Amino acid sequence: MNNLVMAYLGDAVYELFIREYLINKGLCKVKDLQEESLKYVSAVSQRRILEELINYNVLTDEEIEIVNRGRNASSHPSKTTDIVTYKKATGLECLIGNLYNDNKERCYEILNRIVSE
Repeated sequence: MNNLVMAYLGDAVYELFIREYLINKGLCKVKDLQEESLKYVSAVSQRRILEELINYNVLTDEEIEIVNRGRNASSHPSKTTDIVTYKKATGLECLIGNLYNDNKERCYEILNRIVSE
């Protein structure tokens, strides 16, 4: 499947996972949920998270290849961040989308790792 389609899916899976995580943490005000979610869902946060996953050797070589395919996919430029940050965030979303599609157990293993750091 197209890498940008996988990133689109990954964005939805990632956002839902983070929202559920924050609600289950006991946050009850929408303002608090929104502020806390930015630690995970902004392009800058996703870039930082991806770099940590790579630096701590959490991802397999195959998963890094998926990230790179997503990162290198043609897309529209971001209005809110630099192109490198945007593409790395897209790479993380592509990975989540692919794993959700092919290996939900591994997908949730990585998502749980993200929120545990």
